[in-house]
Amino acid sequence: MQADPYSGPGIQIHDLKFVPLITEEAVQARVKALGEALTGRFSQQNPLFISILSGAFVFASDLIRAFKGDCEIGFVKLSSYRGTASTGAIQTVMGLEKDLKDRHIIVVEDIVDTGRTLHYFLDQLEQHAPASICTVAFLRKPEAAQFSVPVDYVGFDIEDQFVVGYGLDYEGLGRNLPGIYQLPKTEDQPASI
Repeated sequence: MQADPYSGPGIQIHDLKFVPLITEEAVQARVKALGEALTGRFSQQNPLFISILSGAFVFASDLIRAFKGDCEIGFVKLSSYRGTASTGAIQTVMGLEKDLKDRHIIVVEDIVDTGRTLHYFLDQLEQHAPASICTVAFLRKPEAAQFSVPVDYVGFDIEDQFVVGYGLDYEGLGRNLPGIYQLPKTEDQPASI
């Protein structure tokens, strides 16, 4: 019988070993604080949370539960990959079916590294004339930024390391981890997504 790959101080996913970076407790405390901040700003606005799939679905789920007020949620799926290589061009794979005009929008992103995806998506949103757009990222890698994008609320700023957990995956696995794990500094880093 194999040992549980998700137990112990490190975890094995496919061919790589990851070590803890942010605990489940720290994640939940920060999401609660973000929910409270958004409640203070939008509780009377019936905001539309837009979760960018696939990575942000766990964060978005916890975030809307931490929001105290009426709200709606929608999902979009964006892609810049063909196979395992980035094309550099973002495409909308699955779009929203809601009218965004005069709505207060809260964009929920799992991680902002280069900023390319968020830059593209915010340009698309602006064309629908919403009342306001607020951005919330669970993780941000300031060192990796290539596009200047506004991030109004950030869960955690991290180094430019490849991470998994809490919705983020490595080749399809690791999204269900309650905390965040990173490659040890000596491991080869997969390309940032």
